[in-house]
Amino acid sequence: MSVQKLFEEVVNLENYTCIADDVRLGKDVKLSKFINLYGCNIGDNTKIGAFVEIQKNASIGKNCKISSHTFICEGVQIEDEVFIGHGVTFINDTFPRATNPGGSLQTEDDWQVEQTIIRKGASIGSGATILSNITVGAGAIVGAGSVVTKDVAPNTIVAGNPARFLRET
Repeated sequence: MSVQKLFEEVVNLENYTCIADDVRLGKDVKLSKFINLYGCNIGDNTKIGAFVEIQKNASIGKNCKISSHTFICEGVQIEDEVFIGHGVTFINDTFPRATNPGGSLQTEDDWQVEQTIIRKGASIGSGATILSNITVGAGAIVGAGSVVTKDVAPNTIVAGNPARFLRET
């Protein structure tokens, strides 16, 4: 391939964004390139950064900011006005396995999605991991790099691995 042809491929970034037909986008949503969205709902005036994947049955509220390199899996509900930092990972299975006891590859029928809820106005710092069956309360702040293993009370700050209460906001 010629350098000119390669340049034309790279410049045409539309080829590198995957938004499935079943995605519901609110009004004035801002989408970066290099994203993968399928079966999810994105609220009005929300901004999604580059290299973000949002899976089916996940929902993002209004006026949210989802920073680059973040993974939002099935079963995650993010309410309005939430900030998600760079490289945040959500988990939806407490005991993940690739195969069934007999050795066959698991399918969707072999496990149940576990929910995670991020309440209105919460902020999740870059590099955090949020385990399944967790609720992060309204206005709470999760420090960068934290691993959230239990619910976070509203209007509190937690940080660390595992994330621990630091103070109220």
